[in-house]
Amino acid sequence: MHDLGILLSGRGSNFLAIADAIASGKIPNAQIAVVISNLAEAPGLAAARQRGLNAIAIEANGRKRAEHDQEIVATLQAHKVDLVCLAGYMRLLSPRFIQAFPQRILNIHPSLLPAFPGLDAQLQAFEFGVQVTGCTVHFVDEQLDHGPIILQRSVPVFEDDDPHSLAARILKQEHIAYPEAIARVLSGKYETIGRRYLPKP
Repeated sequence: MHDLGILLSGRGSNFLAIADAIASGKIPNAQIAVVISNLAEAPGLAAARQRGLNAIAIEANGRKRAEHDQEIVATLQAHKVDLVCLAGYMRLLSPRFIQAFPQRILNIHPSLLPAFPGLDAQLQAFEFGVQVTGCTVHFVDEQLDHGPIILQRSVPVFEDDDPHSLAARILKQEHIAYPEAIARVLSGKYETIGRRYLPKP
C-alpha cells in the first residue's frame, strides 16, 4: 500500500479528486496518510476531516521557510509517506524539503508547461491569446514549475472565454490528470530519462 501526503492551502478540489480516485480504484493500492495545510482555516482541511483523514495545520507564523518545511517533512516522515502531492499549496518548497523526497513530490500546474509558469497561469494564457492551454502534472525540483513532466492534458480556448470560464475548464481536466499521473508514478512502470517520463522497456 502506497501512502500519500497531500499539501494544500485552499479548498482542496484536487485533493478531493485524488481521494475520490482512490475510493473508486482509479489509483490502486494507495491511501491518503495525512493532509497538511499551511493555513488552519483552509477549507481542504475541513473536507479531509469530514472524510476521516488525518488533517494537520502547520502554520508558518512568520517562521523561515526552511524551519517551517522541516516540521512538515518530519510530519510526512512520521506518517511514512511515499509520495507527496501538492494540491494548491501556495508556498515554495525549500531545497531541503525537495531533497528529503527526491522524485517523490508531484505538483499540478494550470498550463502546458513550460508555458506560463508561476501565479495566474490561466490569466497569463488568456491575455497572451493562445488558442490551446491546459494543465501539467510534474515532478517538483528546485526551480519553479520546472521538474520533469509526467502527464499533460490540453484545453481549447474559445472565442467567448474569459479568464474565469477558462480556469474552470482547466480545473476539470486537472481533476482527471492528477489521479492518472499519480497512478502512473505508483505503478512503477515508468522512469525518468533526462527530462522525459517514459514507460520502462
